[in-house]
Amino acid sequence: MMEPVALAISLAEKIMKIMLSTLRLPSGDEVGDILKNLGLEELCLRGGIGVYRSRDLIALLIPRESLVIDVISSSGDLSDALEIVVYRDRKLNALILEILPANDIEYEGNIGLEPVIIDAETGELLSNPVLGEVNEEEGGVVLVIDGETYERWSKSGKLDTCPVCGGELRWKNDRAVCLDCGYEIKVVRK
Repeated sequence: MMEPVALAISLAEKIMKIMLSTLRLPSGDEVGDILKNLGLEELCLRGGIGVYRSRDLIALLIPRESLVIDVISSSGDLSDALEIVVYRDRKLNALILEILPANDIEYEGNIGLEPVIIDAETGELLSNPVLGEVNEEEGGVVLVIDGETYERWSKSGKLDTCPVCGGELRWKNDRAVCLDCGYEIKVVRK
């Protein structure tokens, strides 16, 4: 069963790539296409709002001057619902993507995900987000990251901290497992 955090991480990684390559926020249509490529079905597009769903998740896309994507379990349980907020910070002159609990009161865990901060003029990534594809494998849920993401993460000095929940990671070769949330991190070098 796919959890909201799994979709949020995979979606955020693809949005970050668009922001880095174009130095702009993606359009609602671009994000809608990404959601469909991640296995969600478009249910409704009306009044500038898109509703997408899979067996396990519902995503509500609200594109305005900024983008807001709410990811909710299809059971309706708000305890693990997340909100992806993508906006341009004019004061910092930066493009920013954050993954936040949609309901601070009911959220059961910690979100350890570092925001994406991109200099809007140079396209330089100013933060160290650890984003990638989230897959389900026999052993559980795996966050697959590329070598470039791993190197950036390594330079930040936070390799022992789970990027999903902030818990402790144990490494063996190019794989790590979080002792708190159980997510596995797998580094794939090209």
